[in-house]
Amino acid sequence: MNRNPPSPEQALLEFFQSTYEAGATLAQWDREALERRKTVDRKPFRILAIAGSLRQGSYNRGLLRAAQEVAPGWVEVQFFDIGQLPFFNEDVEAAGDPEPVRRLKAAIATSNAVLIATPEYNGAVPGVLANAIDWVSRPTGRSVLRNKPVAIMGAVLGRSGSANAQAALRGVLGRIGAVVVPDPQVLVPSASKLFDENVDLRNEGTREEIRQLVEAVAHWCRRVQPEEPVSAQSVASS
Repeated sequence: MNRNPPSPEQALLEFFQSTYEAGATLAQWDREALERRKTVDRKPFRILAIAGSLRQGSYNRGLLRAAQEVAPGWVEVQFFDIGQLPFFNEDVEAAGDPEPVRRLKAAIATSNAVLIATPEYNGAVPGVLANAIDWVSRPTGRSVLRNKPVAIMGAVLGRSGSANAQAALRGVLGRIGAVVVPDPQVLVPSASKLFDENVDLRNEGTREEIRQLVEAVAHWCRRVQPEEPVSAQSVASS
């Protein structure tokens, strides 16, 4: 049986009703997306800080302390001392990662991003930092740094600002599969003039550069990788 066509008034009413329902659905989706965004933004953003120098008076350690000081309140900067790692050895690896290596891998996995401050030794990356990267680059193709955002900065006594070491480090991290944050670049030359007797960074221009780097990493990651990193328990079981 054919249905009589609706009157113009009825057709207009049905049009407005369907438009209202579609608009209400879109509004609900917008509210749910906003709530998800708020939930993510309330969670702390964790950055793992690694210094490529072991000495207590290291200027690069001072850079990382400054990063912790200037970071927004919703950003947590936590430190890991790579001096406790043994030299990389495939025989040792075959028997199972040593405990300090397991802790470093877990710390990276449970952080949203990594911040490395590197000096420059003989125009290259310090051996202690290269050793740490050798450990966390394994297993090949499944490194804990794969797809992990990494930011780099560095301080030296000379005029290079650690440019050579940073360039080499970017290349190595890229081969592993890390996502190296391109900008802003923080190159700190003549470091001895910028720190006080306690190796605390007092140069306001450099502190501002570090603040911009920390915020750039955090905001960039929040846009492209809003999910939480994996749990320490899942790392231990993998």
